[in-house]
Amino acid sequence: MALKMQKSYMASSKKLTPEWILMDASVKPLGRMAAEISRILQGKHKPTFTPYMITGDFVVVVNAANTKVTGTKMTTKQFHRHSGYPGGIKSPTMDQVMAKDPTKVIYHTVKGMLPKNAMGDRLLKRLHVYAGAEHPHQAQFGPKSAQAPKAE
Repeated sequence: MALKMQKSYMASSKKLTPEWILMDASVKPLGRMAAEISRILQGKHKPTFTPYMITGDFVVVVNAANTKVTGTKMTTKQFHRHSGYPGGIKSPTMDQVMAKDPTKVIYHTVKGMLPKNAMGDRLLKRLHVYAGAEHPHQAQFGPKSAQAPKAE
């Protein structure tokens, strides 16, 4: 009796339909939330995950101004950037960045967890972060429910 070989599944872009997922930044700590967002953007939460394709979903994050962080990260964590000129390094702390634009903290954290290639840049464009509870993506959540999905 011969064994029957099964074919490997390969995702097709024609069959993929991304969903929109709403997350509340005030529920989970920043690192745990960013790790979950990274998995959703890459599609690793689905059985159709294919490493070389974008099989993930869109993520909308609300309440970025109320992001939870543990310990003393708010005053000790620094975000470095350099202009390219001598003496051009800037290192604001997390509370300074949050005061100026709270969405940048979440973008920066999620970006660090995505692949460092062109696909990672395309995945980051599927992330939408808003400082408050309001967002313009209510229509993308579909007619199946009158309200957006509950934030977890």
